[in-house]
Amino acid sequence: MRRFAALALAALTLCAAPAAAQTDAPLQRELQSAVAAYHGKAALYAIDLRGGKTVAVNADTPVPTASVIKLAILFDALKQIEEGRASFADRLVLTKDNQVGGSGVLGLFDTPLTVTLKDALTMMIVVSDNTATNLAIDKLGLRNIDARIASLGLRETWLYKKVFLPPPPDAPADQPTFGLGKTTAREMASIMEHFARCDTFTPALCSAALAMLKNQTDRDGIPRYLGSLEVANKTGALDDVRNDVGIVYAKNGPIVIAAFTYDNADKSWTSDNGAQLFIARTAKTIVDRWQ
Repeated sequence: MRRFAALALAALTLCAAPAAAQTDAPLQRELQSAVAAYHGKAALYAIDLRGGKTVAVNADTPVPTASVIKLAILFDALKQIEEGRASFADRLVLTKDNQVGGSGVLGLFDTPLTVTLKDALTMMIVVSDNTATNLAIDKLGLRNIDARIASLGLRETWLYKKVFLPPPPDAPADQPTFGLGKTTAREMASIMEHFARCDTFTPALCSAALAMLKNQTDRDGIPRYLGSLEVANKTGALDDVRNDVGIVYAKNGPIVIAAFTYDNADKSWTSDNGAQLFIARTAKTIVDRWQ
């Protein structure tokens, strides 16, 4: 299996929470009550990067990622650029074979079409373009992306396949359960934490990634009730799934929030979907308490 090989190559250890990290017990109890009353299933993790406070509800439960797994693709792209194996300027040729439906615009364009890797990554994050995502996966390599995830010590996070295309023959047995990707709230928050801390990439690469995340167009989750606070985030959605992982630049310092909902009762595709509102209210509760 490719994942076991990747684990053998692991050389990096994910930055842990600060030594002074402490669970915010009253806030955690409030969030546990909200999750218990929610019409679906939810997993939450948040960390105040300056103050060290954390909350976790079902944070180690494997959940479907939907498009949130694109954070892991972006992470690997930046590392491959740092290593000299890729460049933002690399030219990628779009063909009909990689054009898929769902979110984005590249699936509507005439082919062949040439775009840069940076263009593809920007579209992948800003408008969650699925065709651009497939171009990036082809450039970076599915096995390389999963190896990078493994190198961070993340054992429950996988990118299984390209978007809306069949999985490879060696995909793990649980792929049909999770679809495009699998993660936990704690593990995906840890990936976003690297972007928030800019501790893994050069400043220029980190700045480029944050610019993409801050311009992400779906603002109905974490940013919804946060007013003028700046938010860098990535969402993911399926009929019964709504996810959002983001950095909130609160007045007392950045807060990373990872919110995953699935088996949702409300399967509507509107901005007032019940899961979207749940994520938005949860984010406001966390930020109000910590800032």
